[in-house]
Amino acid sequence: MTYPTRSRYPATAALCAALAVSTLSAHAFSKQKPPKTAPVADQAAGQPGASDHAASYYHYALAHMYEDLATTYGQSGYATQAIEEYKLALDNDPNSEFLKNGLAGLYYKTGRIRDAILAAQEQIKLDPNNLDAHVLLGRIYLRSLSDSQGNAGGSASTGDQSGEMLHLAIGEYTKIVELQPKSIENHLLLGQLYALDHDSAQAEAQFKAAQAIDPSSEDVVLNMARLFSEQGDPQRAATALNAVPVDDRTARINFALGATYDQLKQGKKAIDAYRAALAQEPDNLDAQRGLAQNLFMDGQLDAALEEYQAIAVADPQDAQSYLRIAEIERRKGQLDQALATLEKAKSLVQDSVEVAYNEALLNDSMGHTDAAIEGLKKLLADSAHADGQYSEADKSNRAIFIDRLAQIYREQNRTEDAVALYKQLLPLGGDYTVRGYQGEVDAYRDARMWPQATAAAQEAAQELPKNAQVKLTLAGQLADTGKPEEGIAMAKSLLKGTSGKPNPEDRDVEMALAQIYSRLRRWNDANAALDQAQATATKPEDKLYIAFLRGSIYDREKQYNQAEAEFRKALAIDPSNAMVLNYLGYSLADRGVRLDEALKLLRKAVELDPQNGSYLDSLGWAYYKLGQYPLAEENLRKAVERMPQEATIHEHLGELYEKTDQLKAAAEQYERALAEFSKTLPADIEPGDVEKARSSLESTKVKLAKATSSGRK
Repeated sequence: MTYPTRSRYPATAALCAALAVSTLSAHAFSKQKPPKTAPVADQAAGQPGASDHAASYYHYALAHMYEDLATTYGQSGYATQAIEEYKLALDNDPNSEFLKNGLAGLYYKTGRIRDAILAAQEQIKLDPNNLDAHVLLGRIYLRSLSDSQGNAGGSASTGDQSGEMLHLAIGEYTKIVELQPKSIENHLLLGQLYALDHDSAQAEAQFKAAQAIDPSSEDVVLNMARLFSEQGDPQRAATALNAVPVDDRTARINFALGATYDQLKQGKKAIDAYRAALAQEPDNLDAQRGLAQNLFMDGQLDAALEEYQAIAVADPQDAQSYLRIAEIERRKGQLDQALATLEKAKSLVQDSVEVAYNEALLNDSMGHTDAAIEGLKKLLADSAHADGQYSEADKSNRAIFIDRLAQIYREQNRTEDAVALYKQLLPLGGDYTVRGYQGEVDAYRDARMWPQATAAAQEAAQELPKNAQVKLTLAGQLADTGKPEEGIAMAKSLLKGTSGKPNPEDRDVEMALAQIYSRLRRWNDANAALDQAQATATKPEDKLYIAFLRGSIYDREKQYNQAEAEFRKALAIDPSNAMVLNYLGYSLADRGVRLDEALKLLRKAVELDPQNGSYLDSLGWAYYKLGQYPLAEENLRKAVERMPQEATIHEHLGELYEKTDQLKAAAEQYERALAEFSKTLPADIEPGDVEKARSSLESTKVKLAKATSSGRK
């Protein structure tokens, strides 16, 4: 015999419960405090306002049962019956605060929000300190706030409603905190509401109140840190998190530290924090993603690759990991493998801008220049807005696409096409306008179109007369093109401090002056400007750049030991700075000193920036010095394609061809070198460079003539 299941015959339970009600005592009414017993005189049946507690308990028991059934089976009929039984219970005990709170709560549970609000408000009118009623209203307002914020694409009225619900919730939880001052949870919730209302002072006050109750509370520390980060003060957030002793930090604390160091752009500290979080919680993919990203940004490509591959195994649908893996493979020169990985990413996402951009970069790396151009042009077209109005994210994306496409045009000597692209940055305003003008100047300088470069710099200074960076660009251009004193005077006019006294506001100007003096070979003046800048340098990036500039000055003076010492200082600050790695590596390779170390430095630089023609030239030259001629040719040819206007690269390739008896090709490269030298600024030519190229050309022509006469090619 099969007995009927409870789900098929729930009414049976209701009948049994009703029959059993008569045996219920007052103490079985609820686990909560039951209503006080009314005076005997008020309990006489039939009297107005009289209380019949037995009947009240009976109807409450039924109400409670129907409420459970409504919750269990989700049937609205049970909810209606529960409400009716609550009302009958109240008829028999009309002064019961307990029953009124229960009915208001039932209204809330069953979605009758308006009835719940009215019932709770009525309770508060009778008793302003009714905690249950305030808690119910607080929950209702929080729920309404969440619903209004989750309404995607809401109208202005939706925003007004959200603000109203927020203020109502703050009002209720302010009262709740007053009634329950020792509740950490309530202080935290009220603090979060104030933070949402952008009232940082009140939010911080509530978090501190919670902290006073329990100084070791993890939730308190995390909320304080989140508040400081949202205020734009991540350093204060880091201080709050670091106040927790290392041995007491949980995975959540360490993860929050990693995210905070991300904001501070302190990659190495972020790496340590994320690693600590992962050690405590190995399955935390968010921490692993944070670790992988920071390793990638720090130039630790092999370590980053290992983390991204682990993420891809744990979450095969994570397209972002495949994108990063493909980018690392591209940087390491594993182009076919990068292409296969990128296809995996494409299969997981549709119409991804990031996938399309990485595909364009990969095409460029593989020499598929036309495909790269078409891909970038499509990205620009798809991101264009007819009204010219762009969000900050849209502006950033367009600037990235423009920079990359313009660079390809510059490599192809399509200068005007590149300039036209940079002009698209001008209407975006702010730093984008400055970048647009700077791009125009650089494009003209690449093409050795000096008058046009000066005109672009002058136009920028006229349009942005208060922008120091623009004026410094013009000052450098004037100094480079035969007006050194005018350029120096313009740069000095931007100084704010008194003569000879370091001023932090002048640091960028002093560094720019140092570059101008260095290009003019006024070494003492350049070092004096760097001394002024260094006196007020506190940020690691400023100290690094000053060390790099000083190292380059010593290197050009052929004071190689002092130069290397400065480059080492810079690398101690940032071991993955491609610019410093390249300069030091090339200096060693060019002198034939510690070639294995030079090769290591230059390989890392190229890994970090595989599209950079200067770095490819340096790497090719190191291979040449080591006698590894096929690798030297591969990299030098790439460098020439990237920077066809650089005379030194043509000279390097010519020397390689001469060494490998490709005399005709060598002569062509030497001739190209001399042609480019003729268009190069004096500041960019070291003494003896032109004569050396000319001598190499003549020597090669002699060898070529002898080879031709003897029947050799």
